Amino acid sequence: MAIPVFSVVGKSKSGKTTVIERIIGQLKKRGYRVATIKHHFHPGLDIDRPGKDTWRHARAGSDHVVIAAPDVVASIRNVSQEPTLDELIADIRDVDIIITDGYSRANKPKIEVLRADRSRDLISDADELIAVVSDIHLNIDVPQYSFEDSEGLVNLIESIFLGET
Repeated sequence: MAIPVFSVVGKSKSGKTTVIERIIGQLKKRGYRVATIKHHFHPGLDIDRPGKDTWRHARAGSDHVVIAAPDVVASIRNVSQEPTLDELIADIRDVDIIITDGYSRANKPKIEVLRADRSRDLISDADELIAVVSDIHLNIDVPQYSFEDSEGLVNLIESIFLGET
C-alpha cells in the first residue's frame, strides 16, 4: 500500500514551517512515523560542512555520498535534473505518512497556509485543498483552522490519510 502524501503550501513567510512542525509534533504524539520532503527552489544545496569527511568525498568527485551512524543515515547525491516529487517519494520507506513543504504545483492534496499580512489570496485551487490554516476566515467550502489548532488539523489529517478519527 502506498504511503499517503500531502503538501503544505503557501507564500514565503506565511508560516508553513511552523505549521509543519506542529503537525509533526501532533502526529508523533499519536505514534505515527513521519517523513518530510522540503522543496528548495534555488540550484545548489549546501548541507555538508567544509573539512568533514563527507564534504571531502564529494569534493573529490563522489556523485553519491552516504553517511551512516547507529541512529541516522544521510544521503547526498548529484543529479543531472531535479527529481520529481513522485521519484523522491518512491525512495521513502518505513513511515506512515509523508509531508511535503512546498511543491505547490505537484498533484498532491494540499493544506494551504495563508497569513493576512502576507496575502489574502490562495495560491491553490479549491479542489486541490483539504484544509486552510489562516488568521482570517475565507469564503470557501474547505475546512479552515487557526494557527493554534494543530490538534484539529491533525484530526482531519488522520481521518483522511490514516483511517482514524
